Amino acid sequence: MLKIAWGITGCGDKINEVVEIMKKLKNKYNLDVDVYLSKNAKIVIKWYKLWQVLEDEFYDLRVEVNSNAPFLVGKLQTGKYDLFLVAPATANTAAKIAHGIADTLITNSVAQAMKARVPVYIFPPDNKKGTVETILPGNKKLTLYMRDVDIENVEKIRKMEGIEVLNKPEDIEKVILKHIELKKRGII
Repeated sequence: MLKIAWGITGCGDKINEVVEIMKKLKNKYNLDVDVYLSKNAKIVIKWYKLWQVLEDEFYDLRVEVNSNAPFLVGKLQTGKYDLFLVAPATANTAAKIAHGIADTLITNSVAQAMKARVPVYIFPPDNKKGTVETILPGNKKLTLYMRDVDIENVEKIRKMEGIEVLNKPEDIEKVILKHIELKKRGII
């Protein structure tokens, strides 16, 4: 069984899609998924009325106390997880990762997972030039305009060894299938 640590940051953009995809994939592929939320993710998840959905589907939600609690780093480094997925990731989280800042639960866990050669995947919605239409709570649409600095940070992450940037929520399934295959072949 594939064991996944799923990190969620305070990004509302595409959060509904990511949660639905993770629910679907968990059930479709019988995944073992532990959810780790940043402090702001908890606020955003509740604002989007997704807390109960996550609690019902993923049981144990762990919310950041500080950069090392809950102790996700230790679990990543000791092989408890096959991969670490951060989806969605705020532009702030992407900027910190791009510049080696590891002062939150998610950014510290990304840094330490990379050091331990645990595959890391990140979906920052701010990943290409242009605009993105997102849905706010209450189904109101909002157009977001990507900033050059955010795109530059994502490009820095793309060049990092041990981390892969996902361009859209649907890319998560490709990652899952890849790791299921690696597990079947005994590579992980």
